[in-house]
Amino acid sequence: MIVPFQQLAPETLNAVLESFVLREGTDYGEQEVGLESKLEQLKGQLQRGELLLCFDEPSESINLITPLQAREMGL
Repeated sequence: MIVPFQQLAPETLNAVLESFVLREGTDYGEQEVGLESKLEQLKGQLQRGELLLCFDEPSESINLITPLQAREMGL
């Protein structure tokens, strides 16, 4: 299920994004990027529609996916 990020409280959205960053161990290239910068990048991608929040009911987990992934999943 796609969750509109605008419906989340700012603190909740930050917690979800922080969890994603820490879980994924995302590689941002040669220069180290701080957590706040990573969070701002993800927020920008959500605002531009490049990423979506997807809640998986069976596992009760939330993840970031692309619109293409959402279409492939039939969401």
